[in-house]
Amino acid sequence: MKEFGIKSNHDTIDISTADSIFWNLSPAELTEHAIINKEGILADTGALACDTGKFTGRSPDDKFFVKDDITTNSIFWGDINHPIDGMYFDKLFGKMQDFIKGKTLYVHDAVIGASEIYKKPLRVITTKAYHSLFCYNMFLRPTAEELAAENPEYTVLCIPEFEADPATDGVRSKNFAIINLTKKIIIIGGTAYTGEIKKGMFSVLNFELPHYHKVLSMHASANMGKSKDVAIFFGLSGTGKTTLSADPERFLIGDDEHGWDDEGVFNLEGGCYAKAIDLKREEEPEIYDAIRFGSVLENVRFFPGTRKVNYSDSSVTQNTRVSYPIEFIPNSLHPSRGGLPTNIFFLTADAFGVLPPISKLTPAQAMFQFISGYTAKVAGTEEGVNQPKPVFSVCFGAPFMPLDPIVYAQLLGEKMKKHNVNVWLINTGWTGGAYGVGSRIKLGYTRAMITAALEGNLQSVNYHTDAVFGLATPDACPNVPTELLSPAGAWKDKDLYLKTATKLAQSFVKNFDKYKAHATPEMLQGMPVVKSVA
Repeated sequence: MKEFGIKSNHDTIDISTADSIFWNLSPAELTEHAIINKEGILADTGALACDTGKFTGRSPDDKFFVKDDITTNSIFWGDINHPIDGMYFDKLFGKMQDFIKGKTLYVHDAVIGASEIYKKPLRVITTKAYHSLFCYNMFLRPTAEELAAENPEYTVLCIPEFEADPATDGVRSKNFAIINLTKKIIIIGGTAYTGEIKKGMFSVLNFELPHYHKVLSMHASANMGKSKDVAIFFGLSGTGKTTLSADPERFLIGDDEHGWDDEGVFNLEGGCYAKAIDLKREEEPEIYDAIRFGSVLENVRFFPGTRKVNYSDSSVTQNTRVSYPIEFIPNSLHPSRGGLPTNIFFLTADAFGVLPPISKLTPAQAMFQFISGYTAKVAGTEEGVNQPKPVFSVCFGAPFMPLDPIVYAQLLGEKMKKHNVNVWLINTGWTGGAYGVGSRIKLGYTRAMITAALEGNLQSVNYHTDAVFGLATPDACPNVPTELLSPAGAWKDKDLYLKTATKLAQSFVKNFDKYKAHATPEMLQGMPVVKSVA
């Protein structure tokens, strides 16, 4: 066995049968290895462009938690959180250790959680150099002294070339991601999509932080103003979570994963993993300019005969991505943490065009909307989707939330009331009609509404209550056309608006049925007052 790089003194799992092990290489070294290994090529900006192969996104149906004494009565088992017997984990883990004999491995030691109290040392072992570069970007980067002192608490073993046998290994497909909270090991095989590494560890923290420490873990971005006011942005993919938090007038805390304790908000990561499809410098200059040497582009394509990325090319996937260290954003905070939040924004891209562009939520509505986690898919995004389709993802991140959603909502409600936090619902979707009839709300107007909320300019204006959803909507907002603020007024066909809005409200009620048994009376008060759909 040959070893290179800065090796930590602590062993977590046995990898001694590998032929070569590269420990904690620099971004330049990892880029060089990736090119030599034919894992990727350099774009004209210096970023490393790689393909993730068959999988260009996560495979949530193939993610499992080992069911044991820790998880049996604590994880919210069901369509999202799938159980697997520990014997299958042990069997696959053993097979993977046999598989790496004679192979080349890359080991990256990192930290997850920008909190001195709750941070966790982490080790990622993989066969791909660009996976190690991804981890360098996405997790917090310890010093050489910290590497020598810290014993990794969690280990991720990611071997894309290794495939399971569904007939004997207790899994659904050849690809898998299995989290063992007792042994503190995650194993990933059969897929090279790097998001499985990132979200595997996020799932761990979404269990540990609320369950053991009453810290709210959040699938959200966060930033801080010059007066040190902190804002949190929740939202599913395509709603603007990364875009709206990358505000040149505010300091970025992080774009995707955070914790909220008694001291304030802290980033769980050390980097950003932004969608790159249709990226334009004039609309998102901070993200565009972060794509340089050290960044990792995934599944993009170049203009013919060049190394210039064609960001509008979705021939591989709509889910093109770029990973870069948070330091690549000029106004990012170091360390990545801020004080207690003043404002929280729930972002939804309502393709039905019936939700107000901005509305202020009561604590009851905030908890209800948080559990609902609504956005909408537009026609054409999936095979067979010809009309807008409502999507509900608890806490705006269902695939990563192992506990009962009520646990997260109660923590949110307690914290927002204790610290007097304003919560806003922002529709970044359509107005004047559904997708195909109405128009997408302009990014500039959305930014103006968020700025008005952050600067307190919506505190003294008059509000009217939406008749269907019961949401309080401001009558005026600086730099936003008044007619845009009322969705009913923006529709030409008022009867069709009412019918569409009522149908969507009924979808909210029907979706919440599965959580009613554990919901508090206050959460139920936040529901739209409509009859449930049979």
